Amino acid sequence: MKYFVAPGEDRQLTAASRQALRGGFVELSDGVTHYELKGPEDGELVVMAGGLTIPLFYWDDLVTELNARGLRTLTCSAYGRGYSDRVRARYDETLFTRQLAELTERLGVSKRPLHLIGTSMGALVAMTYAAQYRSSVSTLTIVGPAGLAKPRPTSPHRLLRNDLLAGVIARRRGRQILQGHLGHNVRDAQLGAKLTDMVLDAFRFEGSLYAVFDTLQHLPVSGRDDLFRQTGALGIPTLLLWGDEDNVTPLTHLDTAHALLAPRHRHVIPQCGHMAPFERPRHVADQIVPFVAARAERLDS
Repeated sequence: MKYFVAPGEDRQLTAASRQALRGGFVELSDGVTHYELKGPEDGELVVMAGGLTIPLFYWDDLVTELNARGLRTLTCSAYGRGYSDRVRARYDETLFTRQLAELTERLGVSKRPLHLIGTSMGALVAMTYAAQYRSSVSTLTIVGPAGLAKPRPTSPHRLLRNDLLAGVIARRRGRQILQGHLGHNVRDAQLGAKLTDMVLDAFRFEGSLYAVFDTLQHLPVSGRDDLFRQTGALGIPTLLLWGDEDNVTPLTHLDTAHALLAPRHRHVIPQCGHMAPFERPRHVADQIVPFVAARAERLDS
């Protein structure tokens, strides 16, 4: 799909504009990445891979919980999200996996195995990373993953395979589609409004809608059973979390995910929609912290 600037994208990401923005910035091979590295330096490192639209701010409350309990955290905005570059490249899991690998290397945090969390589309990225860098992943936490729906001939994603049609849809209806998608993510209306404001503010930067729709073209979010099966065969201790009222990646996929991933633990979070780390950060931390600690203790003993 040809790069475009959509109506309402009235800001540019430059070295000068980034000076007023929160977080750190580092130039990687594909572009500038927006990141935050927080928490005690001697803590186990937790690295987080987010979903289709979210900037790193999405993780703020979970980061606070994990840092307070002794864990170090690395969050970043995937290319095309938050304050990371809108790159003119193929937005697929190869790009996002390379971004994570280069970021951890550049920040000097790749010497010890890390604990990887992936949510929604980010779960597919996390699983791809785990397959490529098996020895560097100590544990894997998968939250409400995309990828288990069956491909359908009538799926809207099939329309995006045509570059010309995809461009027309993205330009004319992209923002409307985005807002509709965000409205299904969070169970609580007040949190939903907060999420929408967060995402749409970052989507004022040029190239944001292009990045999302190019991702929808090139990163399949259905029919990914083989990736789940491959991940389960890696032998990485895995924690599977899911919101009981997830309307984006429904809980009906839980048993399939469990069978393919063979996780050490699985847990359903009550009264929670699709974005558990954002909606129920304390509850998610309650599951992650002992899971990470148990693995770290076994490695140290």
